Amino acid sequence: MLQIRCKNNNVTKSFPEGTSLLDVYQEFADEIRLPYPVVSAKVNNTSQGLKFRLYQNRDVEFLDAREGSGHRVYVRSLSFLLYKATQDVFPGSKLFIEHSLSRGYYCNFKKGDRNQLTDEDVAKIKARMQEIVSLDMPFRRTEATTEEAIRVFTERGFQDKVKLLETSGQIYSDYYTLGDTVDYYYGPLVPSAGYLQVWDLERYEEGLLLRVPDWNNPSKVAEKVAQPKTFGMFAEKTRWDIIMRLSNAGDVNKAIMRGHASELIQVSEALQEKKIVQIAEEIDRRFHQEKDPVRIVLITGPSSSGKTTFCKRLSVQLLACGLRPISFSTDDYFVNRVDTPKLPNGDYDFDNIETVDYRLMEDHLMRLMDGERVEIPEYNFVTGKREMNGKKLKLGSDTVLIIEGIHALNPLLTKKLPDSLKYKIYISALTSISIDDHNWIPVRDNRLLRRIIRDYNKGAYTAQQTIAQWKNVCEAEDQWIFPYQETADVMFNSALNIEFAVLRTHAEIILASVPKNCPEYSEAHRLLKFIHFFLPVSDKEIPPTSIMREFVGGSSFKY
Repeated sequence: MLQIRCKNNNVTKSFPEGTSLLDVYQEFADEIRLPYPVVSAKVNNTSQGLKFRLYQNRDVEFLDAREGSGHRVYVRSLSFLLYKATQDVFPGSKLFIEHSLSRGYYCNFKKGDRNQLTDEDVAKIKARMQEIVSLDMPFRRTEATTEEAIRVFTERGFQDKVKLLETSGQIYSDYYTLGDTVDYYYGPLVPSAGYLQVWDLERYEEGLLLRVPDWNNPSKVAEKVAQPKTFGMFAEKTRWDIIMRLSNAGDVNKAIMRGHASELIQVSEALQEKKIVQIAEEIDRRFHQEKDPVRIVLITGPSSSGKTTFCKRLSVQLLACGLRPISFSTDDYFVNRVDTPKLPNGDYDFDNIETVDYRLMEDHLMRLMDGERVEIPEYNFVTGKREMNGKKLKLGSDTVLIIEGIHALNPLLTKKLPDSLKYKIYISALTSISIDDHNWIPVRDNRLLRRIIRDYNKGAYTAQQTIAQWKNVCEAEDQWIFPYQETADVMFNSALNIEFAVLRTHAEIILASVPKNCPEYSEAHRLLKFIHFFLPVSDKEIPPTSIMREFVGGSSFKY
């Protein structure tokens, strides 16, 4: 008999060898009483589907769709449900699940006859999805040799999956079936379609928006938010991916194997520099307009988006336009640490807007706009105190002020200043490369990997500590950054097509250091699994001015 400890209530019970997680849950269900339906579990801190069978003593934690791992299992299963329905209703159609958008997932859908998608088409797909859920059709996992899996997908014309598996280096691979439909997913699914009770589907632009459960309340669909500018930035990046013939991990790997890694880096960097030049020229144009010239550039973005390096590269291009940029960070206006707001657990809430003395900052900005010379504070992160060290600023006739920080677009900082004076920039790493047509890469994974590497290289935090903090970071971004991103005049995407191949060479050893007996191992294991889809590439070809250098080291900029 096996000894299985349920971490939800810390109770151990005996089970026969080969017992499924679903059977184990039935034994514990009345005792743990989760508020929402269980969709997956962690076994020894590794995510598993409920059909997973146990053959050794294990720790098990059951999850609903509020927890990151459980939410991913639910959304992944919804993706297969959608794909199955599109194939049943429109044989020969193509579905590309591209990226998160409006608290759902944007899907590019092409009918076999190439006719435009209509509301009636969406209604048919949605009705078939509901029918499959009502039938409680089971998801079945098959483990096969990679050669056999490649044969299965080759017969069905899935070149995205064939290229992925051909470059995976794996001896065995899993694939899934739902009825007579076959697909590949790099993580577990729910046992059957009947688990998928909360979702919606609607037409969005020329494609589909798959709406998913709310993170905090999985019993309802997440409320949709308008993100037209974010959609436009993704669309621009996707167009370039198509031009460069890079849509997924298999494409990137094939290009690396053909010796094109250096070229991919050069083109990606050139595209980013071109965008920065365009932004600088637009600022220059608006700076010199007779009526309401721009004087302040506000730059924000979530953690590890590359704000600092972008700010420096933009300053160089503004100099090339004949302007004189001067800059400071909203961090310099932090209140003294003893006055910093705290989270419910007693930790300092460094992302709260009240961490910034925005009243003082706005006063200084008003005086600068009036032509005064103002002494700007500098925050000492060692002592936790704001200091006046003689840094004085005065705007000249050719000066543009750059302000960078996570709260830069928050209207509280500049509410007394006319909008015409401000040029607002939002920067993030919006990953457009997918693992394959139905397995996207979450934007936050890109930034989390960057942050893990940077924290580790600086000796600030271990990978375990960075992962432990990440949930609070994301919650703060949802509250303080994302509500203002669509107010930006322009968005900048700091992600590179070949980025994961470069990050892999740095992240592997760092992630491998996370102990298996800690909760953070689950996330480290998932990130390692996904980053192994990309062949490793040395960072030697990454330019010293690249945004990537902010994270992997070797930048020529002073931070």
